Amino acid sequence: MRVILKIVKWFVGLVLLAAVALGIWLYAAPPALIRVAAGYTAKIVCSNVFIAGRDPEEVLKVDVQAPGHPILKLMSVKVDSEKGTVSAGLLGLFGRGLAVARDNGGCANVPDGDIREAKLFSQEPPAEGTKPDELWPQGERVAPSQNPIVSTILDDDGATGPGMRAVVVVKDGRIIGERYGDGFTAATPLLGWSMTKTVNAALIGTLVKDGKLSTDATSLFEDWKGDRREKISLADLMAMSSGLEFNEDYGDVTDVTRMLYLRSDMADFAIDKPLVGEIGKVWSYSSGTAVMLSRLWQNAVGNKALALGWPRKGLFDPLGMTSAIMETDASGTFVGSSYLYATAHDWARFGQFLTDDGVWNGTPLLPAGFVSWMREAAPASNGKYGRGQLWLEGPDGGDEADNANEKGLDLPADTFWLLGHDGQSIAVIPSQKLVVVRLGLTPAKLGYRPQAMVAALAKALE
Repeated sequence: MRVILKIVKWFVGLVLLAAVALGIWLYAAPPALIRVAAGYTAKIVCSNVFIAGRDPEEVLKVDVQAPGHPILKLMSVKVDSEKGTVSAGLLGLFGRGLAVARDNGGCANVPDGDIREAKLFSQEPPAEGTKPDELWPQGERVAPSQNPIVSTILDDDGATGPGMRAVVVVKDGRIIGERYGDGFTAATPLLGWSMTKTVNAALIGTLVKDGKLSTDATSLFEDWKGDRREKISLADLMAMSSGLEFNEDYGDVTDVTRMLYLRSDMADFAIDKPLVGEIGKVWSYSSGTAVMLSRLWQNAVGNKALALGWPRKGLFDPLGMTSAIMETDASGTFVGSSYLYATAHDWARFGQFLTDDGVWNGTPLLPAGFVSWMREAAPASNGKYGRGQLWLEGPDGGDEADNANEKGLDLPADTFWLLGHDGQSIAVIPSQKLVVVRLGLTPAKLGYRPQAMVAALAKALE
């Protein structure tokens, strides 16, 4: 019996020693997957708390844990309202994710822990813009719709989709219908994810108009000079046809998750990628490309302080997008791939701006014909993507073969899309002066596609 007890004690001691060793290892050098998960958790909670004013535990449970990777269910967060920080970790201990809020600038991941440096990149508040008592888009007042079919469509949960947080329908420059999910209102800023890419492209357009950028420009970065990458043009980057290596898979530790959650300087990470395909001949969707585009237009503006103010000065203030916050990384480069928060009304203002060919209140903010150029099919994309960081086909609902160029959906031929992760979309139909914004938390595995709702609205409003 004594021998058995000794063996049991020895075994228990060995297990405890292994557990302690594992804990020390996870704390001192957590694997990349845990660090990515912690960084993602900290960032999403930070932005939703400090921009949208939401409850951190609700954001953790609903936005982070429910739809995400299983490891996210083991994440916990700590919010320091005075310091404007959110820390996250596996079981609250491992991974050490950290995000910090900046004045008027949303949040940034701080993978190197340098909060002081990251806080430098605050932004100016919005100019006086929309008046609450004026009719949209100059104000926030919405005239009641006289079309009962629109109301019927928007009251159909199957049409608006699971996890819907906001739907706004604009016809002839007026909101004619809107719906909001529980806990969300017209005043809630919502993340557009990759719809940000199209806004980023419009910011480039404002500088093309000012003569500070050219889509034909090459030798874009100093690090590319002397090798084949110096032949990549700005137009190649905008068309997602640079030939650069970039893995956009969000299911694991890949280029996109490393860039977004493990790098303080995202643009440098993307710039350093090698050329693996023929320039202009291979289409490959890349958030790294969009962040490089941010670096390029910020360089074109001039000094960093002026560049930090350009999204608001060059685009948001003229459009009256007073809620819009485009976030930078910890080094001050705008995350033009992913991080723009705005109310559904302000996302609709941007859609209306594209409908009106880059003109707002009679003032052109983009070069003549620039939006039409953005909508031209990128030569290497097989007709699904435009030259200017936008989509010519709607989301495939998790089954690309099912998309079939929108066959059977009866959408007008000139329909184009802004699309973002987890069910964000804006459909723009210039021929009908129709914009349909749909925001929510709808993972692709649910198979929802907004095309049927948009097609029904387009038919009802012919």
